[in-house]
Amino acid sequence: MKVRELTLDDLPAVLELEHLLFTDEAWSEKTYRGELVDRSGTRHYVAVDDGGVLAGWAGLSAVGGQGDVLTIGVRPELQGRGIGSALLTALLEEAAVRGCVEIFLDVRADNDRARRLYERFGFTAVGIRKRYYQPSGVDAIVMVKQSRPADAPARQGVGT
Repeated sequence: MKVRELTLDDLPAVLELEHLLFTDEAWSEKTYRGELVDRSGTRHYVAVDDGGVLAGWAGLSAVGGQGDVLTIGVRPELQGRGIGSALLTALLEEAAVRGCVEIFLDVRADNDRARRLYERFGFTAVGIRKRYYQPSGVDAIVMVKQSRPADAPARQGVGT
């Protein structure tokens, strides 16, 4: 499995998977194209297998020291194999490079698997957006992770 930046050539496969996973909240092709044209504040990645087949994708917005995980999606039959972790790692590394000190995300309250993934990476719940996902009316749990920019020195302990 390889994680790399999403390109326009990846859009058909990403859109197909987007509509499979996020039927009611799927992004449009126009939205993705806009994100790929103006990369100043965003970065999107795909995970592909050795044959080039899309296994998942993820996106990050990073502006003014704050990052936002825009999306992470993994093909259902491949979930639980570390692909989401690899994509989230790529997003967090990009957030650090861009100087983010906080990274936020919204996750469906009924998506326990995703919530556990985010908690393993140090995200904590800080709020709820009632009936955020439409038309289903499912709440969104707002989560945040404190981060250290890539160029910030590691904190040294006493006597080190």
